[in-house]
Amino acid sequence: MVFKALTSFLVLPGVVAFLLPCMLSLTDPWRGEVNVSGLFVMAGGLFILLVCVRDFYVAGKGTLAPWSPPRQLVSVGLYRFCRNPMYVGVLILIGGWALFAASPVLACYVLIVTVAFHWWVILYEEPRLSQLFDAAWESYAASVPRWVPRFPLSRTDSHSP
Repeated sequence: MVFKALTSFLVLPGVVAFLLPCMLSLTDPWRGEVNVSGLFVMAGGLFILLVCVRDFYVAGKGTLAPWSPPRQLVSVGLYRFCRNPMYVGVLILIGGWALFAASPVLACYVLIVTVAFHWWVILYEEPRLSQLFDAAWESYAASVPRWVPRFPLSRTDSHSP
């Protein structure tokens, strides 16, 4: 399973958040001066992504890939605050690339990927999760926002399905 997790990480976020942004930024004719602060944004996005991949592997007993999904609903870690923190992490990472490269093409790419993620979640992931996890998914989806994290005000407000 470690091989599946590593492969899915390299194939999916590796292409969307590393390979394509690098290629797009190198070919962007409107690219500006390098902005080093983008590296900090990228690091934050990468951290979020890695935490989510670990949670999928440890708590979900699966990977981020559709061909080897978690066998258990993942509602721990960052998933307590947002239903899609992995996608949010990828978007932050790509946004960091756009800032780092001062690339308008990458800024457009972030918008395109954001829309693609949203439709993927709406049309495929959420219906699939509803089929797989039934009542647990319904309860989780009702109490945790899809995109914008909601942090509990106190320990008693936290979600723990």
